[in-house]
Amino acid sequence: MHRVKSCFWIIAIAATAILAGCRDTESPEGKKLVYGFLTPGPDTYYKKNVEGFQYAAGLGGTEVIVLNSNYDVEKEIANIESLILQGVDGMCVFTFNESGANIAAKKCARAKIPLVVIDNFGEVLKQNDDVVACIDFDWEAMGSDWADYIAKTFPGENIAMVTGLFESVPVQKYRSTFEPRVKELGKNKIVAIRDGKYDPSIAANQAQDLIESGEKFSVLLVGNEDMAAAIVRMLSARQLLNNPIKIITVNGSPVGIPLVSDGSINYTVSSSPGWEGMISFLALHAHLKGKIDKINQRIILPMTAVTQETVNDKTKIVPWDVDPVWLELTAKLYPEYNGLY
Repeated sequence: MHRVKSCFWIIAIAATAILAGCRDTESPEGKKLVYGFLTPGPDTYYKKNVEGFQYAAGLGGTEVIVLNSNYDVEKEIANIESLILQGVDGMCVFTFNESGANIAAKKCARAKIPLVVIDNFGEVLKQNDDVVACIDFDWEAMGSDWADYIAKTFPGENIAMVTGLFESVPVQKYRSTFEPRVKELGKNKIVAIRDGKYDPSIAANQAQDLIESGEKFSVLLVGNEDMAAAIVRMLSARQLLNNPIKIITVNGSPVGIPLVSDGSINYTVSSSPGWEGMISFLALHAHLKGKIDKINQRIILPMTAVTQETVNDKTKIVPWDVDPVWLELTAKLYPEYNGLY
């Protein structure tokens, strides 16, 4: 067992209809509620986050306007302003850097639009503008967990990293614990860190360049499973996968699960963006419906280790795609949202 805060949990639950009976989804002015959702880029993680938000919105009879910033700072700001001009009743933003969330908070506060922020790890709460909630996985705990697993399983082996975008808050958070924890444990050494930019092609090229540079490493930590899958293909073609290079990554995604099952990925951590999108909707909707009046909430979703032993347990490895287990887990872990729709 390895250390991920709030992560190794076993849930025994009967099928519970947590959000039953479609209720009034209109604002006091009598119009249907419309929420805006800002997503940072085109990769699978963000798409599934959108789908989770849309799934919950559909159950609640609300509408969603989705805008994609494609990792462009100016477009991100323009999208925030566009949603405000369109008069959305509430907004959920997943920005690719800290400043984007801060800008959204300031602009939404001025427009009196309730805001939920995803994967910002509460950084926006350090500003003066209130938000409804920050929804996160515990990226700091995950960084420590990776270090502990590698130290126990591969002592004495050098580590290389191909991360997501360096400016991404989750990347900054897991690096803030992973790198010091590796040094503290003293079992391994980090010899290289590259930016994979959440792009599988770039990530594979970065890993290939590391190999061709002659850098000596046998553990490769990769910032998500889409990138890891591309690297697995490259390593397999060069007959280097698991001999000597082992892959450690994150997500528990439909791409990653089969690679864990067949041994191509040694270890990953479950973080379902679809379920995160659903919880983000519920936090926003609960505020708009007057069910929860708290603001500046920190909502931390559990993360779990994905190994060949746990890979088929949906209550531990939460599916990325819409699944009834989302309702069961939400009823168990977040009962305050029961009866919202």
